[in-house]
Amino acid sequence: MDLHQHPELSGKEVRTAACLADALEAEGFDVTRNMGGHGVVGVLVNGIGRRVMVRTELDALPVEEKTGLPYSAVGIRAHACGHDLHIAAVLGAASLLARSRKHWQGTLVVVGQPAEETLSGARALLEDGLYARFGRPDVVLAQHSAPLLAGMVAHGTDGTPVLAGSAGLEVTLHGRGGHAGASHLTVNPVLTAASVALKLQSVVEQVCTPGEIASLTIGSLHAGLRSNVIPDRATMGVSIRGYSQATIDRVIAAVRHVAGNEAAASGSPRPVDVSVVSRSVATIPDPVPAGLIRQAHREAFGLERVMRWAPSMATEDFPLYGEAGRTIHGCERVPLCYWMFGTVGPRQWAETTGSTASERLASVPPNHSPGFAPHLPTALPAATAAMTTAALTQLKQASTAASP
Repeated sequence: MDLHQHPELSGKEVRTAACLADALEAEGFDVTRNMGGHGVVGVLVNGIGRRVMVRTELDALPVEEKTGLPYSAVGIRAHACGHDLHIAAVLGAASLLARSRKHWQGTLVVVGQPAEETLSGARALLEDGLYARFGRPDVVLAQHSAPLLAGMVAHGTDGTPVLAGSAGLEVTLHGRGGHAGASHLTVNPVLTAASVALKLQSVVEQVCTPGEIASLTIGSLHAGLRSNVIPDRATMGVSIRGYSQATIDRVIAAVRHVAGNEAAASGSPRPVDVSVVSRSVATIPDPVPAGLIRQAHREAFGLERVMRWAPSMATEDFPLYGEAGRTIHGCERVPLCYWMFGTVGPRQWAETTGSTASERLASVPPNHSPGFAPHLPTALPAATAAMTTAALTQLKQASTAASP
């Protein structure tokens, strides 16, 4: 609840990181702070064995919370994606594992990652020497909250994406500013942006085959300060999602083409600027650890509480931890496992509408919305158990990682 009341945006996770670091030190972890910004790395060595890395995110979103919870955040920032819940679950798992060392051996590495929401935190940690300083892990584990019934976990099908890849674009359209009373002397970039926005809605179906899945979202549009002043620029934030990098590249090219044509048609004094400000690849769990963890969850929770997760268009920078095995160590990629856990409590479920479970879940406030409110009494114990079970499953496998 404390973390929920004090959310910190990407790159500003000072207090959140300190809370995680202090709690890990209290459990006997060797803690390093300020990795890749405000990142935290806690290491617990318990004999010879596998090196298992567990990751949680630290940052919040620029969203005004409207949950009505007694511990809700104030202002335009909130844990509207559940990262505070992720931290609590990882701390719970770390505490349980630290206090039950006779049941496992190896090295547990807990990583608190900053700036996940901007898709920059994982890269910052790796570039700051995460694997070089703390050893290449045998496996990296992470989980994420989702609008499913609390107490349930969900795994993807082997070899299929759990989350999509993405590209974040900043599109700047230039105009010629002036007075609203003399608009004939201006080039209004707001009108150009509106035209671009409308035309971009059909881009995906124009450049993607029927078998491809992609999406394009315009999430922001900034231009001007007053109604009687025509600005000299308009800036759009565009998010592209897809399961293939080739698909995403084609949509990016189409955005450049559409925006360029509209800018030229409007008489823009300068060409449009299109910048790729973030990228991510699809999150695809590795079949071997994913299969073992899925089975362990079935045994721990029961078959009826472990469901199949359909590929989502949400995205993550988590896959970078796998690819870093190749790029940094020049060997095979690090295996990853990523699953979802539910957050919807009994009262929230009773208030949903719809005739089917899917329709009722669709009426629940989703991640990133002002109303996102996980039910802690049921969601947190299940998330803690899911991570603890997964880590134990991996710590009991044969080691393949090199020493630091």
